[in-house]
Amino acid sequence: MSPDAHRREREQLDLFRALPGDLAPRDAQDLMAYPFFSLAKSKRVVPIDFRKGGITIRVEATAEHGMATIWDADILIWAASQIVEARDAGLRTSRLMAATPHEILTFIGRGVSSRDYDRLKAALDRLQSTTIATSIRQVAERRRHRFSWINEWKERADASGRPLGLEMILPDWFYSGVLDDALVLTIDRAYFDLTGGLERWLYRLVRKHGGRQERGWSFDFAHLHIKSGSLSPLKHFAYDLRDIVRRQPLPGYQLAIQRGEPLSERLTFKPSSVSHPVRERRSRGDHARDGDNL
Repeated sequence: MSPDAHRREREQLDLFRALPGDLAPRDAQDLMAYPFFSLAKSKRVVPIDFRKGGITIRVEATAEHGMATIWDADILIWAASQIVEARDAGLRTSRLMAATPHEILTFIGRGVSSRDYDRLKAALDRLQSTTIATSIRQVAERRRHRFSWINEWKERADASGRPLGLEMILPDWFYSGVLDDALVLTIDRAYFDLTGGLERWLYRLVRKHGGRQERGWSFDFAHLHIKSGSLSPLKHFAYDLRDIVRRQPLPGYQLAIQRGEPLSERLTFKPSSVSHPVRERRSRGDHARDGDNL
């Protein structure tokens, strides 16, 4: 988008100032059900290409910033939570949002040091530079909607240069989905404490499909591997799933495995009445590296 187009878009949008308080975290169901983010903290530039039935998704990254990660997606959870809270209170919402780094970081359970602020800015860069083309919510199956997770973002300052916070413009595809009651779910705040990319992805998938159904739900390992968009081979992916089942880190859900032939197991999950503490150990395929990830 050209600078003139960015300026015209900004001029047409009202500014929405982030609401104070401890809001319930909400997640967009489309983002919970499909592979939109890298599950590793190491830089990923290999595209995600997902095709199933009439659904197609292609996620592309730049060499400079890499693909937006599932940790970066916490910013979108913050944005969705703000929009839903404001809508339910009868307030006007907007794709143009303003907040302080402190407000975003505390909501998603991060620190507020200068290093955390730098990681937040790097996450915004990845969200802005990652592009998505998808058929989801398009009228015709063969049509595609192409967008970035953030159209643009900037740091704000007063006349004397004192920082005032951040502004960002959300894409219409994400914003319209959040405004639809049927496309947003409340998630457990303990989600932000999950440290592994695979277990974070799995919680969102389980929350989306398992919901509050007492009888639960299940997927075979091969199908989960495809839905994750993971670059890890199926054999390693299955090893990590078994480790997650052994540790039971997902808040509100009990996981189990239905045994079959090697690599043909099924993961079953259902709501749990037992609160499971979140553990710090990561899955083998999702070890964190020092870097700019949020």
